[in-house]
Amino acid sequence: MEPAAAVHSQDRHVVRLDWGPVAAEALTRYAVASGAPVCAVVVDVLSFTTCVSVAVDTGIRVHPYRWQDESAQAYADERGAVLAGPRSATRAEGAVSLSPASIRSAGERGGLDDLVLPSPNGSTISALLADAGADVVAASLRNSGAVAAWLVDWLQASSGSRAQPAVVVVPGGERWPDGSLRPAVEDLWGAGAVVAALAARLEHRGGPLLLSPEAEAAGAAWLAVEDRPVEALVACSSGRELVEQGWPDDVTIAAEVNSSDVVPVLTDGVYTRHTA
Repeated sequence: MEPAAAVHSQDRHVVRLDWGPVAAEALTRYAVASGAPVCAVVVDVLSFTTCVSVAVDTGIRVHPYRWQDESAQAYADERGAVLAGPRSATRAEGAVSLSPASIRSAGERGGLDDLVLPSPNGSTISALLADAGADVVAASLRNSGAVAAWLVDWLQASSGSRAQPAVVVVPGGERWPDGSLRPAVEDLWGAGAVVAALAARLEHRGGPLLLSPEAEAAGAAWLAVEDRPVEALVACSSGRELVEQGWPDDVTIAAEVNSSDVVPVLTDGVYTRHTA
């Protein structure tokens, strides 16, 4: 993967935003090549980062894995972890899947310490950005305020570097059947919730170069729906899909705005709990 071209890098701004794995990796590699410390914020509201948030709230360590194939079980076995199955597996009592409700139930029962979570979007983006040299955190509507507070501390700790630190916010999006990126509005809202909370905390010292236009637009999108998150999530395409497939609880959990003060930070390939 080549770094982004300068005109696409958003390098005049501290907080940058672009969609999906290809653009996010390119922006990250550009910033790292310039000598900047980079923190990448992965956002996949329905449902990868919401699952990660629910899991780390209860102390479960989440191992993101890029492939949903036979290799995932071997990966889990090597780590003594439980492998999350497809959502359909949740129909079986006690099964854990890429369903926040199933992970919450497993956490309440106890005994689950490590969870391998295959995801072609959230897990893939997490791995790519870590490999590109970024610190990586997982954000959702559940913990957007906590992530913003953590980022303020990260920016302060990184301020002595030779290049301006960069925050790359990544709405993951979904996939069309042909594998191409489908921008998903719920991820725009989740990314915007982080951006808006971060801008509010840094307004007194951020100035006009804090947010790129792309990040600013995401913040504005969130402010348009922040008073009706459940209604917005249920009505959007991805939310409708989950509700009609029988997973309304997953949408409700995703809409628990700022219910968590825990920040999942990717360390040595594992998301673990941190607080701002």
